[in-house]
Amino acid sequence: MTANGLLQIALFCAIILLITRPLGGYMTRVLNGDPVWLTPVLRPVELLFYRLAGVDEKSDQHWLRYGAAMLFFSLAGFSLLYAMLRFQAYLPFNPQGFGNVDPLLAFNTAISFVTNTNWQNYGGETTLSYFTQMAGLTVHNFVSAATGIALSVAFIRGFARVSANGIGNFWVDLTRTTLYVLLPLSIVVGLFFIWQGMPQTLGAYVDATTLEGAHQSIAVGPVASQEVIKMLGTNGGGFFNANSAHPFENPNALTNLVQLVLIFSIGAALTNVFGRMVGNERQGWTLFTAMSVLFLAGALIAYHFEAVGNPNVTSLGVDQAASALQAGGNMEGKEVRFGIANSALFATVTTDASCGAINAWHDSFTPLGGLVPLLNMQLGEIIFGGAGSGLYGMLLFAIVGIFICGLMVGRTPEYIGKKIEAFDVKMTALAIICLPFSILGFTALATALPNAVASIANQGPHGFSEILYAFSSATGNNGSAFGGLTGNTPFYNVTLGLAMTIGRFAMIVPMLAVAGSLARKRKIAASAGTFPTDGALWVSILVAVILVVGGLTFFPALSLGPIVEHFSMLNGTLY
Repeated sequence: MTANGLLQIALFCAIILLITRPLGGYMTRVLNGDPVWLTPVLRPVELLFYRLAGVDEKSDQHWLRYGAAMLFFSLAGFSLLYAMLRFQAYLPFNPQGFGNVDPLLAFNTAISFVTNTNWQNYGGETTLSYFTQMAGLTVHNFVSAATGIALSVAFIRGFARVSANGIGNFWVDLTRTTLYVLLPLSIVVGLFFIWQGMPQTLGAYVDATTLEGAHQSIAVGPVASQEVIKMLGTNGGGFFNANSAHPFENPNALTNLVQLVLIFSIGAALTNVFGRMVGNERQGWTLFTAMSVLFLAGALIAYHFEAVGNPNVTSLGVDQAASALQAGGNMEGKEVRFGIANSALFATVTTDASCGAINAWHDSFTPLGGLVPLLNMQLGEIIFGGAGSGLYGMLLFAIVGIFICGLMVGRTPEYIGKKIEAFDVKMTALAIICLPFSILGFTALATALPNAVASIANQGPHGFSEILYAFSSATGNNGSAFGGLTGNTPFYNVTLGLAMTIGRFAMIVPMLAVAGSLARKRKIAASAGTFPTDGALWVSILVAVILVVGGLTFFPALSLGPIVEHFSMLNGTLY
């Protein structure tokens, strides 16, 4: 590791810290329905949407109605996107004349974008028209992110409200998040991306002649508009197959930094929204601190092992030390313009959040460097996490943590003035356990079927890791991959689609049940016996609970993949 690399990580952390409170305050006002500086412009548009949809913005929904609205909205979105993919050849803005998408691939892709996963078993520039990219994928990048934010706010209201039957209105939360938060930021940063060199055109691909006289087709399109919401909404699906490693999606170090900030911005701000809505900002900063501890540990571990490189390459006489003449370390699968530090940081950030965008090939990381993004996803991506999903995932772990503390002191656990009772713990456990059930279950099935095993590029522990990573990514609604796995097969299109559905909705429904239960309860005044949840002790307990629960759940699988691979590399039996 170099001082320059550590300085870049520190700069990123400082920016996230600086924007968390202002953005959190703005989002709190928006989601509470308070006036903001955009209200004079956007309020008429907001009211028009309510009138057209027949929505009463003052109506409060029970958690069952809130959840049903979310599920029907997602089902409608899936159906429309599936139809768009299947009839792509007959729709406008298709200058390359791309045909209709295969049924199983369309099924996988539609689920992928509805669930905020953006797993891509296709090459965007060779498969999808401009219309599909804009009206299909980009629109879902907005609404799937807005859905996650709305759900997190509904969960927060469970802690903030007293003796209430409702947790908000899904349609209002969805509309306000899209209009006042996601859309304005996307317009501003999208223009910045265009300035930095990202294409934004509806013209056909550009034909060029190389220096050797060969003909080349250069893919372009409405890239910048999709790129910004891909990052801000922690979607991750790229316009190009190479994603943010492609120079048209991520031209330089400045756009790389902005993309990293976009990925974490909503997740970090929501911790402040939580603190403000429950009436104690320290509670939000405590969650922020716990997330930061886990993030920094992962980023530094990944950076260290990528900077050290592969000892087998060193044994062949290759100099892997960083110097003024070379980046050093493991540069396989990485872009020279980003280097080791930014590649390791990007891999950590994109899997801490449910983003899945990549600027380097995760499949080429060292075993323990690749273990970091894998573990991040298996912990539920609660380290700042996806747009909304990171916060409610972290709050579920907080409920488990406070329940354990209650058991240790022999009293009913309380969190933010609400008693955590049997129903709350059961629903929380159900929400958390669905992730390992999906990941380990589908991984076991894939390793037992010859046609599934045939899709991996590597045998042994790394091949196992490719399968495990795929189902961890799909269930975690991340979307990144160990690229050695060929996912566009009937088996993986179906099973990964099912894993994405389980990871999104099997977690959301129990979470909303907990939110409804908490909202109906009265606030309990703090007493001498109340366990404090806004200090260093609670941060330590919360981090430990996350690591222990994740470790007990996934260690048997992890030990067969990256850890075995690491020791095989050290003794020279691998590579």
